[in-house]
Amino acid sequence: MTLDPAGWDALRLSLWVSVWATIVAVPVALGVAWLLARREFPGKGLLNALVHLPLVLPPVVTGYLLLLSFGRNGPIGRFLEQTFGLVLAFRWTGAVLAAVVMGFPLMVRAMRLAIEAVDPKLEDAAATLGAPRIAVFARVTLPLIAPGILAGAVMGFAKAMGEFGATITFVANIPGQTQTLPSAIYAFLQIPGGEAQAIALVLWACVVALGAVVLSEWLARRVARRISGQ
Repeated sequence: MTLDPAGWDALRLSLWVSVWATIVAVPVALGVAWLLARREFPGKGLLNALVHLPLVLPPVVTGYLLLLSFGRNGPIGRFLEQTFGLVLAFRWTGAVLAAVVMGFPLMVRAMRLAIEAVDPKLEDAAATLGAPRIAVFARVTLPLIAPGILAGAVMGFAKAMGEFGATITFVANIPGQTQTLPSAIYAFLQIPGGEAQAIALVLWACVVALGAVVLSEWLARRVARRISGQ
């Protein structure tokens, strides 16, 4: 599984992008999942549809919409650059955004199912004892849904590691800057003699994915034991 410098750069960038995408997406996904699971409000169906839209749109379409919105000439991209000096298009930060958008539906779904599995009577009982709502969520709901949060985080991380269509459309395939692992595999397959590096990257991708799943299972078991008091 020996990689050349370009392969190592792509692997490191993919890990960097995936970690940041997971960090950014988890709290937002948790908030949206809680709203969809616990609240009724006008436009709930529309919000649910928007959350899951990246799952049904072709990834290239999603990437193009990101380019139109967050590119330097897009309304949001122009505002971010002029106000905060933040450029997303054709930068690794844009790869993070693309990974967040594509993995967000998977994260929300896993967390929403976990929240819906918690009996609201447990939360109501804690509230009747005088605990503030934020304390009820932190001390009752959050520990019970922790396995679902971990599952969503792992799914989001895995999706970020494998994201290709939206990423290459939004940030291109610039070696050392925006070339993630899937983009590097695609690039190696386009050149004569690049199959060996492509296979090495595929094997590394499998190792990273397997490691993420094993870590998730280990953390979920620890959380479950802590909840049960063992």
